[in-house]
Amino acid sequence: MKTSLKDKKVLLGITGSVAAYKAPDLIKALKEEGASVSVVMTDASSHFVTPLTLEIASGGKVFRGLFDEPMAHIALAREADLMLLAPATANLIGKFASGIADDLLSTLLMAFRGTVIIAPAMNWRMYENPVLQKNLGYLKKSLGVVEVPPETGKLACGEEGMGRMASIEKIVEAAVDALGPQDLAGRKIVVTAGPTREYMDAVRFISNPSTGKMGYALARAARRRGAAVTLISGPTSLEPPHGVKFLKVETAAEMRDSVLKHLRGSHALIMAAAVGDFSPATRSKGKIDKSKVNTLKLKKAPDILKEIGSKRRKPLIVGFAAEAGENLKRAREKLREKGADFIVFNDITRKGSGFGAETNRVVVIDKKGSTEYPILSKDEVSEVILDRVAESWA
Repeated sequence: MKTSLKDKKVLLGITGSVAAYKAPDLIKALKEEGASVSVVMTDASSHFVTPLTLEIASGGKVFRGLFDEPMAHIALAREADLMLLAPATANLIGKFASGIADDLLSTLLMAFRGTVIIAPAMNWRMYENPVLQKNLGYLKKSLGVVEVPPETGKLACGEEGMGRMASIEKIVEAAVDALGPQDLAGRKIVVTAGPTREYMDAVRFISNPSTGKMGYALARAARRRGAAVTLISGPTSLEPPHGVKFLKVETAAEMRDSVLKHLRGSHALIMAAAVGDFSPATRSKGKIDKSKVNTLKLKKAPDILKEIGSKRRKPLIVGFAAEAGENLKRAREKLREKGADFIVFNDITRKGSGFGAETNRVVVIDKKGSTEYPILSKDEVSEVILDRVAESWA
């Protein structure tokens, strides 16, 4: 399986914050993305997590003392692709900003020449301290350090405030961003996702089983590759990807209006949403008495893809064709009728390819022909689609 950090070496620095206990899970997540992880810990961090635990998690030696292994601060810095400080205390951030190198981790920061990511974790009073904010500002603006900001919530001391280390998912996402290809940098991409709801009264609506997973994966992958992404989503239970402009809609008409508004100046539209084809001809303000309804009259919902595709000046368009069966002919007709550049076909009746699945099996169709792909995770399908988009702009 393709992984985002394959063959990358991450140097993980762990400092004396309570959040250090999360380090084994962070190491596991980085390794699942394909990275090899070398761990450097401060003496203070060993009060919250043991070196043995980290050795087991990383599968390698844990480095601690400046003089335990000659020239370790040079060798580790030279071999790493990325340096990640998680959790990062106020003490380490202050040392880094001031150029102090009095232990192995701070010395490594002086020797390392790649991207540094820091995930602060501390009491909210410390995080909001002007001195700390000044140090963070200097590191980010002058040295290009990437901060994964802490979250607001209940802290170890029992207080509430901003200071909890960011989620492991967000930290790994930052690592992927730093080391991934940036072939979509400078591009603006609009992605739609999820189902739409077409209401017949105040509580009843017509919809479909789309979960939005494919569209959210596409938005996340496009942002990782440097694009400025606007994600327009129907109702889902998914958390919006970090770093994208996120807009919620419900009906096909709302999605159409939002797409038209945000498409101006964009380079591509990826219509992964399962937009309803029909909506009730009328909508009651209250709840309809079911005993009085024998038939439901429908009208066609807006065809967003066709409307955008018919414009003389239009962005690159990627449409989706979810069919019940191997109806490739219908997908090819859709490519022509909708004025799209690519159609992504999938048979929702095949195992691992339907609504709500974590995987997909797609055929990407363009004017030159079609390419069938094996069953892949939706993150991998996203990369396949974006590879085709990037190639069209090359």
